[in-house]
Amino acid sequence: MSKIVIACGGTGGHLAPGIAVAEVLQERGHDCRLLISQKQVDSALIAKYEHLNFQRTPGRAFSGGLLARLASVWSLLSACWFSRKLLRKEEPDIVLLFGGFLSVGLGLIARLSGIPVVLHEANCCPGKSIRLIKRLATRIYLPDGVRISGVAQSFVRYYGYPVRHDVKHSLKADAWKRLGITVPNKLLVVIGGSQGASALNDWVTHNFEAMSNFGISVYCVTGLGKSTQSTIHEVDRNGEDITATLVPFSDNMGDVISAADLVISRAGAGSIAEIIRCRAPSILIPYPFAADDHQQANALMHEQQGAGLLLKQEAIDSLKDEVLDLIFNDWLLSRFKSNLEHLDRFDSCQRIAGDLESLCMARVLAKADKLESAV
Repeated sequence: MSKIVIACGGTGGHLAPGIAVAEVLQERGHDCRLLISQKQVDSALIAKYEHLNFQRTPGRAFSGGLLARLASVWSLLSACWFSRKLLRKEEPDIVLLFGGFLSVGLGLIARLSGIPVVLHEANCCPGKSIRLIKRLATRIYLPDGVRISGVAQSFVRYYGYPVRHDVKHSLKADAWKRLGITVPNKLLVVIGGSQGASALNDWVTHNFEAMSNFGISVYCVTGLGKSTQSTIHEVDRNGEDITATLVPFSDNMGDVISAADLVISRAGAGSIAEIIRCRAPSILIPYPFAADDHQQANALMHEQQGAGLLLKQEAIDSLKDEVLDLIFNDWLLSRFKSNLEHLDRFDSCQRIAGDLESLCMARVLAKADKLESAV
């Protein structure tokens, strides 16, 4: 049995794949400790995973004005001190980092302590933390076709985005039942990532009446703190009750996405991976202020693979027409679903877990050789 520390908190896009890999590693008999942030989204997401070992850590993103950046530097120093104590106590065989502000301090201290560092980058444009600590890594997991300058290909594996066990494709009718909704005709699902998206929430509020005229129900995950759970009722042209269901958070994204005839979503790597797993045609609207414009790159790749459409937020006024053109186009929806199935061609969790096991074994053998040489 190996011991593995996984830093994955801060956003759903970092935390969800950490949970996915930890579940598989635990099933294989390994001991995992997941480091998460103090943020509300982390607390909400881990609530259903009581069988995993989570620990909150200090840290904050390096952003904002001068005072905020100084606070981030102090936070990094605190994270390094925390990491030093943690690694001395746990003595892990390997450290796995999913990017974000929790990864830098832990990666640095792990490398200085002689512990192998493994990085996972989910996006088509590698993030700041991954670029900063890339030379510390024994292995880097990347999406297909992505390169990081200064890293030899022998260190890279193209294993994709690990999706949690409970996020899986199911029949629409079954998903509707579990979500407690009635859908007389078509269902449009709107999700804004783990933080929610005010622009998408506002679009739902302003356009639901028009959608309902065409018999389109809506299920919108608004984001924590952006709404309370509520249901809006309208009547379509045939007298059917059409609803818009607004929920701040869902820990059942497999059913939420599987329930959809069409999804409108931000273009974070985690959202796209779950859309692929649940075979949901989508219109992706990248967050225009994402670091390095990585959501635009993610959405463009998804569109080029024939799995959905990209619409820039500046063109959101045309979204209603795009939805109406696509949601009733059964031929195009079928093509998207076929391409989505092709994209979901292997289990990233199993590949990553297997590779981590091989790295842990290599470290054990190297230690044994060192002891034998010393004797």
